[in-house]
Amino acid sequence: MQRQYTVRMNSNDITGAWRRMIALVDMDAFFASVEQLDNPRLQGRPVGVVNGEQGSTIIAASYEARPFGIRTGTRWAEARQRCPDCVRIVARPARYAEVSTRIMAALHDVSPDIEVFSIDEAFLDLTSCQRYYRYRPEHVGTLIQQTVYEASGLACSVGISGDKTTAKWAARQQKPRGMTIVPPEEAEATLAPLALTELCGIGPGIAEFFAEYGVFTCGDMKKIPISVPARRFGNLGRRLWLMAQARDPAAVDTRQHEQKSMSHGKILPPQTRNPAILHTYYLHLAEKMAIRLRRNDQVIRDFHIGLRAPEGWRQAWMQSEQPTNDGLAIFQLCKRFLRQHWFGEVVQQVHIHGNTPAPAGAQPDFFAGTSDDNSGSNQVMDNINEQFGAFTLHRGLMNAQAQNAPIISPAWARNGTASGFLSITPGVMTGGTRKSKITSTK
Repeated sequence: MQRQYTVRMNSNDITGAWRRMIALVDMDAFFASVEQLDNPRLQGRPVGVVNGEQGSTIIAASYEARPFGIRTGTRWAEARQRCPDCVRIVARPARYAEVSTRIMAALHDVSPDIEVFSIDEAFLDLTSCQRYYRYRPEHVGTLIQQTVYEASGLACSVGISGDKTTAKWAARQQKPRGMTIVPPEEAEATLAPLALTELCGIGPGIAEFFAEYGVFTCGDMKKIPISVPARRFGNLGRRLWLMAQARDPAAVDTRQHEQKSMSHGKILPPQTRNPAILHTYYLHLAEKMAIRLRRNDQVIRDFHIGLRAPEGWRQAWMQSEQPTNDGLAIFQLCKRFLRQHWFGEVVQQVHIHGNTPAPAGAQPDFFAGTSDDNSGSNQVMDNINEQFGAFTLHRGLMNAQAQNAPIISPAWARNGTASGFLSITPGVMTGGTRKSKITSTK
């Protein structure tokens, strides 16, 4: 089957070697496209993928659903109102991971220097391959799209430029099945009129900081010296200053990184303030994190637990008596957090972040207290759920959420770890002391 590709470039005459050539491969509506590929009856129809049988929020929408305003994060009830013909599909994370792994392996034939940025995105460093592709980025862009299609039957969009930030922005410009090439000499002028928040990793919080200095667009960044963001954000601030000028110094990172943390979060039904419902969601998150830890033979002692109320995030570090991979032990920390930091108001979202996983089986702290040993029951649950599906066997309190499937993180990588680009979420602590600490944003 021949697939037609849209190719749009900012220059019609691109010749000669670039100092750096970076491509960003971005799958088009990946989860929904996999479902349409596997089920021909869904092709051409609006599709909304939800996270589990009880999922109430769209985590991926097909392009047929998007003209109705259905996007990631849209509530299913709202999606049905906007498009009664929209088909609700329960996510299949294992299938998406399988297809993604096949795509990433195929992309190694285009360039050996590849960074898996997420389950549906990858950076390719093409700098050393330019001669092989006759110094024509449009040739390698077309080859990337053909390679992805042959490996998976799916379409992708490609952005090519001289740095990662510009390539990432370019890949979004002609979706689906598009290609946007921004030659390095044109990149700064191309980014100049864009709002800072159009660049990957610059959210409202960082944009608000720059706005205090009159910097609203990428072109405005030259108004301030690099020392201004450097004083506030350190090396990250220096990179932000360069990113806005299409001079992102970050290299394509081909290394396999050790996992430094893991997180799970969940959006709650509207107007949730029932303690029993909060307990159900926190137990669900605690069990999901515990399962991941046991699967990797790891434990964690420091947990960052949070909830989002209408006025913003409220969060605290909580520490278990011993490093643990037991869902009940993590859940007890969540209950303690609620007793100390929740006062009965509406909760919109809950979150658990585990810091610095360590190998299980290490010598326990002699002076720390002991906790109940649930390793036997956990092993039984793991064995049954591995054979029959996630949460086939679960703790009774989880009945309302037991059918939810595991979520694939946006930072997924083939080794199960995060693949970092630049990600700052205002109001979510990423460090700090181990004693209880509360932050909130509006």
